[in-house]
Amino acid sequence: MTSNGAHDSPAGTAEPAEIDTSVAHAARVYDYLLGGRANFKVDRELAERAYAARPGGIEGARAGVRDHRATLGRLVRYCVREAGITQFLDIGTGIPKENNVHEVAQRETADARVVYVDKDPVVLAHAHQLLRGTPEGTVKYAYGDLNDPQPILREAGTILDFSHPVAVMLFGILHFFSDADDPRRLIHQLMAPLPAGSCLAITHLASDVHGGQIAEMANRLNSRLAETVTLRTHDEVAALLDGLDLVEPGVVQITEWHPDPGITAAASAMWVGVGRKTG
Repeated sequence: MTSNGAHDSPAGTAEPAEIDTSVAHAARVYDYLLGGRANFKVDRELAERAYAARPGGIEGARAGVRDHRATLGRLVRYCVREAGITQFLDIGTGIPKENNVHEVAQRETADARVVYVDKDPVVLAHAHQLLRGTPEGTVKYAYGDLNDPQPILREAGTILDFSHPVAVMLFGILHFFSDADDPRRLIHQLMAPLPAGSCLAITHLASDVHGGQIAEMANRLNSRLAETVTLRTHDEVAALLDGLDLVEPGVVQITEWHPDPGITAAASAMWVGVGRKTG
């Protein structure tokens, strides 16, 4: 599976499971909210039922995922322009849409290198859409599970140069890890081999914005979703970045992170934070 500037990528940690259309999956629900076609009736039905509980209903949810995508773009541009980072490791990337990490990064610098990692078989089936890099840049897709960071790092190390800073992107994935999964331990393992100057960027569903409605939305998702959602407070999300230097303005709602001039958006039940490794 190769295109301009891209390398073929075998499975990184294990063979992906068969596509299961009997239960909703997070990547396919997200794809439905973004107007994609890589979803099934079970995903659409759950999305309509679960997001009816949140402020603005299903249309509010669609606006929220668009805000999430826009934040991803702003963050990638920040990494290239302000932090001087041209290597990205995007874990839990989801089904490809417009303005993927490599597209944004390679518009900024043609030689950007991006490794995408996901464990969802539907995402894997659409991975060829991710592998469209510039001739100077490199894009790679690997199957991997954040529960086991070491194979991810080994696979990423075939493309990324760990002697230079890397931006690790955990967008919309950590709320699928319970406290028992110990996400801070997994983050530490991911960041440990990376040099000073590397960044970790996370987004996470909030328990303390529109609290009751978002809790009901999560309950409805958890009743039928293959994955389980764990909501966290601002302080709990900030704790996931412990040991890193927070990039201003710290942990904020996604619409408040380096917003584009003249753009205002409603309150978002999603936290975003970026931490910089200094040693």
